[in-house]
Amino acid sequence: MKFKQKYAEELEDVFKKSSKNTKLLREFLKDLLTPLEYKDLAIRWQIVKNLKNKTTHRKIAKMLKVSVTTITRGSRELINKKGGFNLIYEKYYKTKAKKKAKKKSSK
Repeated sequence: MKFKQKYAEELEDVFKKSSKNTKLLREFLKDLLTPLEYKDLAIRWQIVKNLKNKTTHRKIAKMLKVSVTTITRGSRELINKKGGFNLIYEKYYKTKAKKKAKKKSSK
């Protein structure tokens, strides 16, 4: 099969549209991916979050039952400060942490 960039752009558009409906997005992902691919993506995101929170590679490996090599790949991706992992984490997770801290301090 020949890949065309417009295929990726269409898929990205589907993600964008379905992201407003969690149940729909979940069902779409489960249909799109094999169970192993779905699990691997979820684990990969947990690796990224733990790395961003300064958890050691060995501790992550033990917690998630993955190899240190798998974690190293995620770690290499985080070197790119303008990469998707960093951008998503900064936008959605760092903001949440700031809001929680602000809420606690105002009580």
